[in-house]
Amino acid sequence: MIDAALDLYRDTFPGERLNIADLGCSSGPNAVLAISQIVDAVDEKRHQLGHDHIEFQCFLNDLPWNDFNAVFKALPEFCEKVEEEKGRDHSMCFIVGVPGSFYGRLFPKRSLHLIISSLSEGVHLNRGNLWISKTSPPCVFNSYLEQFQKDFSVFLMSRSEEIVIGGRMVLTLMGRKSKSPSDEAFGCTWELMARILMDMASEGLIEAEKIDSFNFPFYTPSLDELVELIKREGTFTINRLEFLQMGSRDYDIDHGRKGHDWVKVTRAALEPMLESHFGRDIMDDFFIRIEESFNESISPRRNAEVNPVLVSLVRKG
Repeated sequence: MIDAALDLYRDTFPGERLNIADLGCSSGPNAVLAISQIVDAVDEKRHQLGHDHIEFQCFLNDLPWNDFNAVFKALPEFCEKVEEEKGRDHSMCFIVGVPGSFYGRLFPKRSLHLIISSLSEGVHLNRGNLWISKTSPPCVFNSYLEQFQKDFSVFLMSRSEEIVIGGRMVLTLMGRKSKSPSDEAFGCTWELMARILMDMASEGLIEAEKIDSFNFPFYTPSLDELVELIKREGTFTINRLEFLQMGSRDYDIDHGRKGHDWVKVTRAALEPMLESHFGRDIMDDFFIRIEESFNESISPRRNAEVNPVLVSLVRKG
């Protein structure tokens, strides 16, 4: 991400303004983290080269129900921190919230220089499962794949309209190294959740039919699948495409605490989706059961075997 921003600055600047969009920024304390890292790195390079100040126009995008107010309330503290660290010798940064789905156009044509995003996608129809499992029929995998192909292609086409020639786009998404998504570490996560929900259904706390009608909208593509889709869309060249290394050594220490932390992160990400389908009343009980089962069901190293993929693209001329 930082490398792409610096390459962009080196190849196309100095100019008056750098327009950056973070798609899927969320609303937590890290909502402006990626943007701030890019601004800091580029401004430091500008200072080293003796160039004039530039202006950064930063767009934070997420779905309309994202808590943008929480993001905006954090901005004064962010600006004060910049003033303390850099004094007056820093470029101006203007931040705007952009509500909407990134599976479609969000910005005017040729208005962005750099896009960053974290992506995931998926579908329905998986009886007794929440995702692609070893017991899922082939049509389930094909449905997930087809939906991902459709959505990722729409995403690429939309961004190709919005980004300038020579502009950069850096994506991070979960990928897979195996042939089947069910073999990946995430398969263990979804299988654990499905088992807990089935237990709750057997106790009469939820309806079993609700489990059959729910599937996590999440797909982990292979590198070959990504290359095929990027080449098929045709407007981007691939600068970098690789798995990022995630250290697992910390999972050897205090697995119980890691389970607690893992459940907190998982709940923050998935609870709105689960709550809208299964109801608010079972959420506390559900995640308590998940945490209690974590140590038995998901080994430390297995849970650490996530495969984030870095995709760095350049807009063709």
